[in-house]
Amino acid sequence: MRDGPPIAESRILSTLHEDGSRRWLRPRLSPGRFFRSRRLLACVLIAIFTLLPYIPIRGKPAILLDVAAREFTLFGFTFLPTDTMLLALLLVTLIVGICLATALLGRVWCGWMCPQTVYLEFVYRPLERLLDGRPAAGHRPGKRSTPARTAIKYALYVVISIYLAHTFLAYFVGVEALARWVRSSPVDHPVSFLIMLGVTGLMLFDFSYFREQTCIVACPYGRFQSVMLDRDSLIVSYDRRRGEPRGKRSRQAEAGGLGDCIDCGLCTDTCPTGIDIRDGLQMECVACTQCIDACDQVMDRLGKPRGLIRFSSQARIEGTPARLLRPRVVLYPAILLVLVSVLTVALVRKKSADVILLRGLGAPFTQLAPGEITNQVRVRITNRGRADAAYRIEIAGNFPARITATENPIPVAAGQSRTAALLITVAASAFRNGQLDLPLRISDGHEYCQERSYRLLGPQ
Repeated sequence: MRDGPPIAESRILSTLHEDGSRRWLRPRLSPGRFFRSRRLLACVLIAIFTLLPYIPIRGKPAILLDVAAREFTLFGFTFLPTDTMLLALLLVTLIVGICLATALLGRVWCGWMCPQTVYLEFVYRPLERLLDGRPAAGHRPGKRSTPARTAIKYALYVVISIYLAHTFLAYFVGVEALARWVRSSPVDHPVSFLIMLGVTGLMLFDFSYFREQTCIVACPYGRFQSVMLDRDSLIVSYDRRRGEPRGKRSRQAEAGGLGDCIDCGLCTDTCPTGIDIRDGLQMECVACTQCIDACDQVMDRLGKPRGLIRFSSQARIEGTPARLLRPRVVLYPAILLVLVSVLTVALVRKKSADVILLRGLGAPFTQLAPGEITNQVRVRITNRGRADAAYRIEIAGNFPARITATENPIPVAAGQSRTAALLITVAASAFRNGQLDLPLRISDGHEYCQERSYRLLGPQ
């Protein structure tokens, strides 16, 4: 029988008692090969998360999600609201990539790379174990907890939450704006200060109180995994054929008729979401592998082979030969390859400016002088660069036509759009069946230069 508050047999959430009250989880640490790998990966991910806003790529931040300006920069490429197709391609590519990773490796993202897991398990909970002591069996609190230690713990939580909030905001406002906020008085930027305060409060609430509830209640990924997994997907699995029936036994004498599981409860005590992996795959399992490390240590002490709990598939656990090639493992990479190829080509061909030529309002053409036809053209220019630019519109080649405009070149601020009107005058004799395709060149004198064909209208 396990110690601690009982879990409802009706399989409600693992963080709730039968009466609906909160079941607080204080998982015991189980060091092992998987834990050491996760800790190393967590250090790398924390460093990347901290440094990424400060790393420039092509003169832009590696990631800047400027919601206010509706401008999203990802690894040197800037997406504007007009890039609906590119953003849709990027989103679909990410979704298919997650489906492929889940089909192959289960919830490896949740247990190994999700920021929620990384910071909770490798920043906040280590501080809790340091100050409160090692949790006892049944997720009971440590014995060293005192009011003074609790105050120190929450003070450290506040400091870390402030750091996380500032780093998180750097992805949305940029490091320059964030530095100005930090150096100036909150009176100078009350809205920005309230935003920082609110994000810090959310971080503190999440990592000190809500914790694993984020993965179980708020995140929908656990509920979606049932349609992403199949019998050959790798999951954290308990080998029932080897472990059952469970039972206590001494290390000197093997109890007859019992499996390798001694029902020590360590796999449950070490689980950060409070489940018993021996009940099979469950929505709350985040594939953190702590139960594997705990069980391997017990098997080592008993002189039994490791792997009673291991990364495996449902088919292998049941003794069915594994299938590496199966429909979803073939279909997902094929779709992913097409999406990545299309997205790469679209990004490479993307120019530093978007130019749209629109027909003027009113009459399609005007005869200003005998033998001359004028068309009004509206030009909408979006400057995608990070520097102001002036775009000149001119006739390409030696075509007998002229452009009249209030401003030419047309100045456009960085990241802004502007619409300007111009008149194109050409001889009436140049039209054929009332149409004339005129080549236009639009350039900023530096990196953007493009020729476009615009159809003028004239008399039949």
